[in-house]
Amino acid sequence: MQSVMIIALGLAGMVFGWFVYSKFIATKIYQLDPNFVTPAHELEDGVDYVPTNKFVLWGHHFTSVAGAAPIVGPAIAVYWGWVPAVLWVTIGTIFFAGVHDFGAIWASARHKGKSIGALSEEVIGKRTRALFMIVIFLVLLMVNAVFGVVIANAFVGTPNAVFPAWSAIVVALIIGQLLHRNFNLTLLSIVGVAALYGAIFVGSGLPIQLPEQVMGLGSKGSWIVILFVYAAIASMLPVWALLQPRDFINGLQLFVGLFLLYGAVLLSLPDISAPAFNNAVTLDAPSLVPLLFVTIACGAISGFHGIVSSGTTSKQLDREPDARFVGYLGSVGEGSLALITIVAVSSAALAASPEHWHEIYDKYGSAGAGTFIQGGAQMITNGWGLPLAISTTLLATMVVLFAGTTMDSGVRLQRYIIQEWGDIYGIPILKHGILATLIAVTCCLLLAFGVGGASGAGGLAIWPLFGSTNQILAAMTLLVISVMLIKLGRPARYTLIPMSFVLLTSAWAAVLKLIEFYQAGNWLLVVIDVVVLVTSLMVMLEAISVIAKFRRENSEDGRAA
Repeated sequence: MQSVMIIALGLAGMVFGWFVYSKFIATKIYQLDPNFVTPAHELEDGVDYVPTNKFVLWGHHFTSVAGAAPIVGPAIAVYWGWVPAVLWVTIGTIFFAGVHDFGAIWASARHKGKSIGALSEEVIGKRTRALFMIVIFLVLLMVNAVFGVVIANAFVGTPNAVFPAWSAIVVALIIGQLLHRNFNLTLLSIVGVAALYGAIFVGSGLPIQLPEQVMGLGSKGSWIVILFVYAAIASMLPVWALLQPRDFINGLQLFVGLFLLYGAVLLSLPDISAPAFNNAVTLDAPSLVPLLFVTIACGAISGFHGIVSSGTTSKQLDREPDARFVGYLGSVGEGSLALITIVAVSSAALAASPEHWHEIYDKYGSAGAGTFIQGGAQMITNGWGLPLAISTTLLATMVVLFAGTTMDSGVRLQRYIIQEWGDIYGIPILKHGILATLIAVTCCLLLAFGVGGASGAGGLAIWPLFGSTNQILAAMTLLVISVMLIKLGRPARYTLIPMSFVLLTSAWAAVLKLIEFYQAGNWLLVVIDVVVLVTSLMVMLEAISVIAKFRRENSEDGRAA
């Protein structure tokens, strides 16, 4: 029954966040205006700026930001016990993630759909933009390179997921064409989900594997190349052709997946095998504070979300009030996924006894997406009676599709960054979409194969830095929103307090990692970590200077009056 209590308390908190807190933020702080002309209408071009139904846009936004991170992070963090993980996911979703994602969409839409990096120039100062862009590009490089490896590993480890994963792209292309021709959204939703789950059923008995060696590359390396070729093509297509319909279908898939997982908990009432607080951590395990707050990023708050919110989502916003539905409710969706992940890896469906659980979680980082698939699939089988092979394929496909949508959205965002650099530094050739995409993909492949060899695992080399870098970026995004609110004369404490907490914990974690990398002689990570810390510090100092100057000028104007 503990499993039911966990989901009841977690979901009750998120319901409060959506109906009460987000409404307060929307009306009193961001003050959404239904008559405001969004960039999707003002700058409509049929490629990137496209007014989009809020339900379709929610699907794009959610599946782009979700990826595998709200599964992997909570699955790892349960190592410290399920209570800290549940508390951070619930509180983080209500007061941190929702305000961050929602705010980034709103702020970007108010500035012609500019990315958070470009927006920082207008809100804080010119120097801030260049600094911001460095951190953003590093986060995107980490996400794209690593998710390519994650998907490749999933395809090799669960070949049954290959057919439904690629079938989903075909289904999305067809639905995109039909939606563009104003076909009924409800009917297309039903047909799309039915086709996807039909592919999952077929895939459960149809494993697809690549040859062991192709032109000197192993099967994982071959998959990585194929995935980046796909991501490059997908990122160049108009958003309505693939991005929107694929993400919308994946969003509906999430609803079905969450229904099956939450329903399985209610039907089977699994016991909790994981400890509330783990007192048996190894001596070399990282401390709960601050590492919990960077291990669980997506599912509580994530800087990557700000990139997506201001990079693609804001350009498709039909009406400004839709920002609350897309941004805050997207965070609630991700929080609910993180919550059920905690239950799946904590319950008896994964480990029959506390002793068995400790064997699985014998050290920090020993669990991940595979643990979730194993525990969640068994939970669905126990609750609904589905064959274990189908349950496993279903969850593996869900992980792959989420990671895939994040990956090709990430490549699109990298293209935007490179094009913005071309604009900033007056290099016209960088503004060319195809060239910018090729540069983005090349950077990811150079990292994957240049560091990791033929396996393509090089993307994992800088992954240890993702947690702290990603959260520092979230703090910087909240800082930009806060400065914007201060200049508008509105209360900024609802963004400044979360910003301060995230900045403190993520910088603390980054310093701890820096010491670890230095002692290990890992100079690549040392250099990147120092760059991130110095860059974020300079952004903070610039913002403090701008706020102080603004308040001083206002005070002088008040005295003059």
